[in-house]
Amino acid sequence: MTGPTVVEDTEMTATADDGTPLAGTLTLPAGPGPHPAVVFLPGSGRLDRESDTRRIRFALGTPLARTLAQHGIASLRYDRRGVGATPGDWRAVGFHTNRTDAAAALRALRTHPEIASAAVGVVGHSEGAVHAMWLGANENPAAMVLIAGYARPGIDAFHWQATKVADTLRGPARLFAPLMRRVTARHPARVRATTTDVARVGGMRTNARWWREQLTYDPRPDLRRIQAPVLAITGQKDLQVAPEDLTVIANLVPGGADTRLITDLTHVLRRDPNPPSVLNYRRLLGQPVDPPLLTDIAAWLATHLR
Repeated sequence: MTGPTVVEDTEMTATADDGTPLAGTLTLPAGPGPHPAVVFLPGSGRLDRESDTRRIRFALGTPLARTLAQHGIASLRYDRRGVGATPGDWRAVGFHTNRTDAAAALRALRTHPEIASAAVGVVGHSEGAVHAMWLGANENPAAMVLIAGYARPGIDAFHWQATKVADTLRGPARLFAPLMRRVTARHPARVRATTTDVARVGGMRTNARWWREQLTYDPRPDLRRIQAPVLAITGQKDLQVAPEDLTVIANLVPGGADTRLITDLTHVLRRDPNPPSVLNYRRLLGQPVDPPLLTDIAAWLATHLR
């Protein structure tokens, strides 16, 4: 059952550990506060508060915030470093910095006068879901939603994704599959050989520190320390995160987890009845994020944050 519609979006800035201002949007539901709330953590790359890049419009931030607000839940979404209104160079930012920035956003939301400090959770997608696992072990969120989050060492997740993407190329693109496999097989060693934040890897300017840290991080020890209720969701047709990792999450979280494998759902959170392929992403991104998915997330949070 949904509640009143959104009354306002306001600008909100969280301050990172090194003083960097993380610019974002706080969406408040109608009615008097304090409200339960969540921080939204996006996937990988040069993403703004909507999970958009300059070339790719994922358009997740606002639909999620609106759906949450209709269920009485406030939310904070923010621009990554070097994106939108947040200063910095996104290529120089490490995987570990992304997660400490997430912790800073969580702490800032807890202190906001319109927010119920004991009822602040986190929603993460892809990389954001992995950071949410770390937050669950270290920052005690009230509830956690993990959307397409892997539960294995980063290097294993990378190889699973690369193999799956190459294996599902279709048509003329299949000719590039052997080359893709060779390039991705070499990538971890090339990244490990770097020592700077930004480096040329395979001829391309790369966020090398992010890669080094991501490939070595294993979320499983953090999953074992989570005390908050957990909802873990992965799409049946996700090519970037192994659906079987849902079982790992359920087995490792001490209190168990509510795990859901969603039929036809892809990593870009749109459903596709066709055979899965990253070549479908451009078409899928022309559609809205799956509305039932957002409603299910909001309804689950409304129960666990109150």
